[in-house]
Amino acid sequence: MRSLVSALATLALARHALADPTWPSDVDELEEIMYQLSSFGARKFADTVNPCANEASGPGRQNAAEWLRLAFHDMSTANSFFHTGGLDASLQYELDNGENTGPGHKTTLQFMSPYVSPRSSLSDLIAMGVYMSVRSCGGPAVPFRAGRKDATEKGPTGVPQPQNSAFTFQQQFERMGFTKEEMIQLTACGHTLGGVHKDEFPELMPPGGVKNGAADLDSTAAVFDNKIVTEYLSGQTKNPLVVGPSVKVNKHSDFKVFNSDGNKTLEGMKDKAKFQDICKAVLQKMIDVVPPTVTLSDPILPYAVKPVRMQLTLADGGTALSLTGYIRVKTTGMAKDAIKNISIQYKDRQGASRCGADSCTITSSLQGVGQGFDDTFAFFPIQASIPASSGISSFTVTVNDKVYDNNGNGYPMQDDVIFQAPQSCVSGSNGAVTLVAAVRNDAVGRGAKASIWFRRPQAGSPIPQLANTTVELRKGSCVGGYTLFSSDHTVEGGMAYQSHVDVTAGGKTDAFKKLADVGGTCRSFDNAAPCAEAGEPTVPVTTTAVTTSAVASPTEVRRRRATVGGYKMVSCWTEGSNARALNGIFFANDTMTLEKCMAHCSGYVYWGTEYGRECYCGNALDKSSAAAPLTECNMACGGDASQYCGAGNRIELYSTTSAPAVPTPTATLVHKPTVSPFSLVGCWTEGQGVRALEQKATIDKGMTNEACAAFCKGYKYFGTEYGTECYCGSYLTETSQSAPLAECGMPCGGDAYQYCGASNRIELYMNANASGGKPELPAAVGDYVLVGCQTEGNGTRALADKTTAAEDMTNAKCADICKEHRYFGTEYGRECYCGNLVDPSSKAAPQKECGMLCGGNALQFCGASNRLSVYTKKAMPPAPPAPPPAPSPKARTLQWHPLAPSKAYPTPPKRQRLKSALWFAIGQIVDEESMRRNINATPQFIGALTELVWTQIGDSSPASLQRAARQRMQPDQGPTLTPRWKPENISIDLESFCNHAGRSTVTTDDVLLLARKNPDLRQLMEAFVEERKARRQGGPAGRRRS
Repeated sequence: MRSLVSALATLALARHALADPTWPSDVDELEEIMYQLSSFGARKFADTVNPCANEASGPGRQNAAEWLRLAFHDMSTANSFFHTGGLDASLQYELDNGENTGPGHKTTLQFMSPYVSPRSSLSDLIAMGVYMSVRSCGGPAVPFRAGRKDATEKGPTGVPQPQNSAFTFQQQFERMGFTKEEMIQLTACGHTLGGVHKDEFPELMPPGGVKNGAADLDSTAAVFDNKIVTEYLSGQTKNPLVVGPSVKVNKHSDFKVFNSDGNKTLEGMKDKAKFQDICKAVLQKMIDVVPPTVTLSDPILPYAVKPVRMQLTLADGGTALSLTGYIRVKTTGMAKDAIKNISIQYKDRQGASRCGADSCTITSSLQGVGQGFDDTFAFFPIQASIPASSGISSFTVTVNDKVYDNNGNGYPMQDDVIFQAPQSCVSGSNGAVTLVAAVRNDAVGRGAKASIWFRRPQAGSPIPQLANTTVELRKGSCVGGYTLFSSDHTVEGGMAYQSHVDVTAGGKTDAFKKLADVGGTCRSFDNAAPCAEAGEPTVPVTTTAVTTSAVASPTEVRRRRATVGGYKMVSCWTEGSNARALNGIFFANDTMTLEKCMAHCSGYVYWGTEYGRECYCGNALDKSSAAAPLTECNMACGGDASQYCGAGNRIELYSTTSAPAVPTPTATLVHKPTVSPFSLVGCWTEGQGVRALEQKATIDKGMTNEACAAFCKGYKYFGTEYGTECYCGSYLTETSQSAPLAECGMPCGGDAYQYCGASNRIELYMNANASGGKPELPAAVGDYVLVGCQTEGNGTRALADKTTAAEDMTNAKCADICKEHRYFGTEYGRECYCGNLVDPSSKAAPQKECGMLCGGNALQFCGASNRLSVYTKKAMPPAPPAPPPAPSPKARTLQWHPLAPSKAYPTPPKRQRLKSALWFAIGQIVDEESMRRNINATPQFIGALTELVWTQIGDSSPASLQRAARQRMQPDQGPTLTPRWKPENISIDLESFCNHAGRSTVTTDDVLLLARKNPDLRQLMEAFVEERKARRQGGPAGRRRS
């Protein structure tokens, strides 16, 4: 018998399901932006308006009020008599016409800009912003309907101005389609939030002055309530558009509007509930003012059950289709444990339940819970392998014994054409993309194409224009029952990562694929082979050292290229012994050419092609690689049969014209600690859909950090990226985060011996003495680097060693107070805390929650209530020593990263330092997985995993081995492996890593590499993670299938 909780949950789900549209729907993208606001699966569209008092754009600027005003200003030039205008995003072209003053319109549009896509117009986002701003402030849920079309040019003038007469206001609102009563209601509802700004209307400021440059319109400016009405009617209002200097200059516009019917309409809004109902109706009417050519959808409501990010990918050498995604279940009002798991039941390509050796049922357990303003959603991950021979056509979802069949249609999936993200790639930010699609062989007759939706700058607007282009995909290799089609294309506009792609073949489309989810390297496909011509058998591919006629036709003459661009040919070169000859970036592509490889490696000293389709870059050659006879590089390039592209284990090697004729491994690449007046902060990621530094940029093949610093003179930050790119900014985008320094591994285009970031990674520098910008958590403070926003501990302080408070507190002052400690944190604008560890019960919080200005610096945040802005001491990279001589096998010793002892950091034993480095390495790997899966990993979890790994591979003492043996006899203690590594073996491995990097000391980077490269360690860690996850969920590890 089912439990009562389960039965009630099923009834609740049945009630929710009545509103579900048929999936997929045109409004799916907007539905997710609207309702997935925080926690798991968050789209974060409400981040700057929630909570209502959020002043993310600066002191005195209430973002929720700015969003509400934006929608009115965009709509207010509508003409209902001639059926023109309305809410159409034309405001983006009208920011300088004198009617739309202040920075709020522009900053709001810029925040919304990354959300614009083929399925979410800017005008729809502006309308949705009314729902967001009003609901975040405690107002009603204004119904939102989709379907608006964006204008491509400015519209007429006509936004109401405060100096207008009551009669003019009435005429203007009548033109928009509002009655006099609705004019009064809309003004009251629109003015219950925010205030009037001194910068735009200095003549309206009260004599006593204002706080943060704004005079509030009522006493609860950050609450959507009827105080704007009741304070006016009682004569207690301080509304600057009713009383004060505005009366003298005839700009008391709210009084003119409110009093136009003798206050009759406002009398009807004195009741709180009635005020909310009236505002809900009149604000919906406002955002629904659209041109007659626009047809709006029904109001968007959240699905009860919805597939999210469902994707097929051809895998396993073409024998399987990998199915991934989530099933999102609305859990509003349900008990926490009402839904334990869900299952999907899929049908094969012919609509039958033939699924090969496995069942057609896939089960999933809860992974995370997301939230909106009024709803909660449980996310159940789907990850399954489906036989490619039988495929998939649809599926149903079962939740607590109730089956959801998408209104009788099943949730459709097609496997005719599939976008292959692993084989596709985006190269840096220069717009170069390779798109690959897998087309089932019975659908290849009509070819394949890709439609690319991209963004490019446009004149007269701060918002990029959404544009579209279609490219034909070229037929390539065959994999199982599929043919791979591909195309190389350059996306214009410099925002390739914000593009979307649809791939089409045989009348079917795999649509709306985000290039932000595509990596920087095109992965090769196992078992790919040339496709047989019609009527011919498929010839299996074999690897030989001889070029056959299948690669080049008899009429083509293959030749060596002495020079390619600015590079000259060196020779044919061998790979190293258990190492790559060139250890920089690499990629593989079936249409490889020498020019393509050169462009990919433009910032490196050396590059080379191998096996006809592979490209490798580097600034030095591995010691164990060597020259080989030129005749051994005899394989044609996949994209140009007239060129040679190496062979098996042989590289067609090229170098810059300034490189020595006989290459030697003498690279001394460094992360420059200072580029005056800037100091290195570290390696930093780009923001989520935005640039980390977005105020100024340039690209130069001769880029250096010094050149970028000169270009960014006067800014607080500069950063180099992808070897040739330079970005400047007076503030750092909130969603940009620190990354391991090793990930900024690309040399500068103009100096092969200093690093200039990497793909999606910025070599970040900061001028601590720069002024200006907007309030932020600075990336670095003295010798400290930002960790992020943290909560206080559970019943204890997050940093408990030392504390002080001062009215003029700054992050720099706190850093000086805590200079003997590893961490410092500021809280509540005036408090400072120090410590050598962060209490494990302290949790990471969204950076926006540390939003209280420092008492002594109005351009920096110093935490908030129960929130700490936490910093940790940064480890600057040491100057590179001269490359050490190769040690003899009898004299292998392990040297340690020097660490000066102090009161705060007494010198630990060597074994403890290795263990600490291992803890750091494991933390790095777990952090990466946590970000990829959108989950949190606690310090306790990382510590427990470190102990397990140390027991297995790091501590081989008799006592530890006995302890490990006892653990293996207790199955409930988790997975174990037989110890394989002795300390001396670890020493040898680590030494080889640091020598390869040109150092004589072992750092945590070497331990991190050790943890990444060893498959046994990776297996152990993954097993531990799965075991812990299963223990929390109360079931066996791994996904269950029935």
